[in-house]
Amino acid sequence: MKKIINDPKHVVDESVAGFGLAHADLVRIETDPIHVVRADAPVAGKVGLVSGGGSGHEPLHAGFVGPGMLDAAVPGAVFTSPTPDPILAATKAVDGGKGVLHIVKNYTGDVLNFETAADLAAADDIQVRAVVTNDDVAVKDSLYTAGRRGVGGTVLVEKIAGAAAERGDTLDEVAEIAERVNANARSMGMALTPCIVPHAGEPSFTLAEDEVEIGIGIHGEPGRERIKLEPADAIVDRLIGPIIEDLPYSSGDRVLLFVNGMGGTPQIELYIAYRRAAAVLAERGITIERSLVGNYITSLEMQGFSITLLKLDDEMVGLWDAPVHTAALRWGR
Repeated sequence: MKKIINDPKHVVDESVAGFGLAHADLVRIETDPIHVVRADAPVAGKVGLVSGGGSGHEPLHAGFVGPGMLDAAVPGAVFTSPTPDPILAATKAVDGGKGVLHIVKNYTGDVLNFETAADLAAADDIQVRAVVTNDDVAVKDSLYTAGRRGVGGTVLVEKIAGAAAERGDTLDEVAEIAERVNANARSMGMALTPCIVPHAGEPSFTLAEDEVEIGIGIHGEPGRERIKLEPADAIVDRLIGPIIEDLPYSSGDRVLLFVNGMGGTPQIELYIAYRRAAAVLAERGITIERSLVGNYITSLEMQGFSITLLKLDDEMVGLWDAPVHTAALRWGR
């Protein structure tokens, strides 16, 4: 295993410390228990947004803390949910008097620990709502989850709900828009290679040199099928076809197309994938109104990518375009 680390036991602590030093204008780091908080939190009169989960998916979630998006992020160990204590601490840290929304990816540990933290927050008279993202169409029930996994759509939920909170919406209103985004988002991913979790020291799964995994999860969970390597256009077709059919998306729909790298895939390949996905959508009469391309929800150094489609309405477009200033997303300010 070759990684730019010191001790595998300290990877998350040292990475979060470095993140805080690099982005001290945006965030502050709390270490006991560990969580990342927007520098000016709590913002009085604003709904607070908290998300989190296992580390290894950077920039998710700490990279999305800042004006227009999350108020706090709670990093667990690599691919391991944070415990309720830091989630509760983050919830308290961002409570500006209007309640707190938890945005939770649908993995069993995350769901249970965020639920426990919400119960503890309620005992302290903090109103908490939770939205669970489950946009992955590849598999139902997996190593980490009951039901569908929360993947790339989580980024879109955090941005759009964050903008709604920033404009002054109530907790119920922010939760409603978050639920609407999740309900209209669908994703599917693939892997060319596995990744190596630092404390494990070996690949999370094995693939032959001429094999790829279709429908992979962000923790290296198995997908729908293992196939021989195909040209990029054929791989995109394998992903976007099931995505379109699942909602379904149809002629006349307006969408945001998100092509996400899994950590080890260069931009040149992501844009090849975007090109084919855009062509498929055009053939079906689906209009791309907004786009996002890059590494935003990753799986350490895994080579591969995912596609997410979000069916848009006018309000979502306005909230997507609203100003945001985080380490990983920033425009309009």
